[in-house]
Amino acid sequence: MREIVFDTETTGLDPAKGDRVVEIGAVEILNLIPSGRVFHVYVDPERDMPEEAFRVHGLSREFLSQHKKFAEIVGEFIDFIEDSPLVAHNAEFDVRFLNAEFALQKLPPLSPARIIDTLAMARRLHPGSPASLDALCQRYGVDLSRRDKHGALLDAGLLAEVYAELRGGRQAALSLATVSVSRRGAQTGDLLRARPEPLASRLTAQEEEAHRAFITGLSKAPLWDRYQPRKQESGEQPPSAA
Repeated sequence: MREIVFDTETTGLDPAKGDRVVEIGAVEILNLIPSGRVFHVYVDPERDMPEEAFRVHGLSREFLSQHKKFAEIVGEFIDFIEDSPLVAHNAEFDVRFLNAEFALQKLPPLSPARIIDTLAMARRLHPGSPASLDALCQRYGVDLSRRDKHGALLDAGLLAEVYAELRGGRQAALSLATVSVSRRGAQTGDLLRARPEPLASRLTAQEEEAHRAFITGLSKAPLWDRYQPRKQESGEQPPSAA
């Protein structure tokens, strides 16, 4: 299953008051495993950068003015996410900002049906416990050493690891990936083809004799003979069906 884990950075907390998106980071995951495909852009917000927001992400007005405006990158973003489910932490915040940007471009909003909020998932799984991204990384042993400031792509990568844990852990994710690969292989005929000629036995005559002696000493009617009768030795009576 393809999903997109994403995060945004903004100039503030409320798009209705003129705050804008300044960074988008998105990570493609297939059956909870990052595929290696990412989307990352800085965005010129066409406005100043409040000091409070700058302290969070460190993106200055001067730096952002050298990058494309949202109208110039929105097509690439839509192409990347396609119609896949979208995973975000405190998704209402990020989706509200993206939908405000879409509205400025006269584009339809993201459907709530495709949004997965990991904050809500964490609160259901761990009621009463801290549910910030930092707290969840610490709970699940996700390395936070790279994170000195918020960054959309970095946070999306961390969230992809946390999301896998919220969905059952890394082992569950690996199992899902294995099943997916096996099914694709089966469809293309790449897996488990029958050998044209059976392999020759590697047992020596001594090993076969030792095996026969061992079986004879167990019982005249081993349980497995009910399902796969062994070869009858000379003078040996067939096993009882009892």
